[in-house]
Amino acid sequence: MMFRILGWLLAILLAVAALGAGGMAWFAHQPISLSAERLSFEVRPGMTLHATSRDLEAAGARLSPWKFVLLGRVLGKAGNIKAGSYEIDPGTTPLDLLAKLNRGDVAQDEIVFVEGWTFRQIRGALDAHPRVRHDSAGMDESQILQRLGAAERTAEGVFFPDTYLFPRNGSDLDILHRAYATMQRHLSREWEGRGAGLPLASPYHALILASIVEKETGQATERALVASVFINRLKAGMPLQTDPTVIYGIGERFDGNLRKRHLQQDTAFNSYTRTGLPPSPIAAPGLASLQAALHPADSRFVYFVARGDGSSEFSIDLSAHNRAVNRYQKRKR
Repeated sequence: MMFRILGWLLAILLAVAALGAGGMAWFAHQPISLSAERLSFEVRPGMTLHATSRDLEAAGARLSPWKFVLLGRVLGKAGNIKAGSYEIDPGTTPLDLLAKLNRGDVAQDEIVFVEGWTFRQIRGALDAHPRVRHDSAGMDESQILQRLGAAERTAEGVFFPDTYLFPRNGSDLDILHRAYATMQRHLSREWEGRGAGLPLASPYHALILASIVEKETGQATERALVASVFINRLKAGMPLQTDPTVIYGIGERFDGNLRKRHLQQDTAFNSYTRTGLPPSPIAAPGLASLQAALHPADSRFVYFVARGDGSSEFSIDLSAHNRAVNRYQKRKR
């Protein structure tokens, strides 16, 4: 009789276990009901799965917190959730959500740094982004560089222009650190493979030249020719005579109209009054401009003038250049 009772109890326990397992399996694969088309929630550092499940429910995810926690424990995933900002889309199941929390598959935003932007423009884009955490607020340029561990004295040109993905509410300093490291990586690689005989003393000098090429090139196919003009001028000891450096030296006072007096006013960035490279980059060059600066075209050109259609006319002597200026520039006046 005792064995029969034990048998019945065991059968009941097995049935309950089977029903429980079936119910948990159904729960795990059933899409979570959401109060909105997409829900956002935050997992703060140190939060448990239990606390997370309560926040999920408060955010509008209609799931049973105790079942969600139990599922996590049964699968061994309760203690491995990662902090960050997350989003739940329609059709997401509790099993999907647990996997997301364990992977740290956080919601991401993006920011674009455009080729040819100055540091002021880059910082402006970061400051204006509503989902960037502004940890650099109140810091000046030198303090930002110090926080990033950068050796440069100025932030100009050292952040690689690209599209950067970041977790929602990510730090602006983290984004800048990635952009700085990316520029260092590209610059180091291109410098190691540079062409022979270049009048550039360091990778930083290459960065300066690349920034000028970036600002002076109207058509991508002409980058290497534009770079060759500046390389040939440096070799000959000629002033670079490039307007973008003068404009950069004027700074925020520039009203869009470059005048003769600007070209005659000596500053550290006036490449008409001074020979050699300016003291720093004037913008953030892209990879193509870095490559052009370190692999310029093999040419004898020392002059070029814009044709007005985005392309340039290149010349090897002043008389040919003057004719090109008369043809393409003075006729527009």
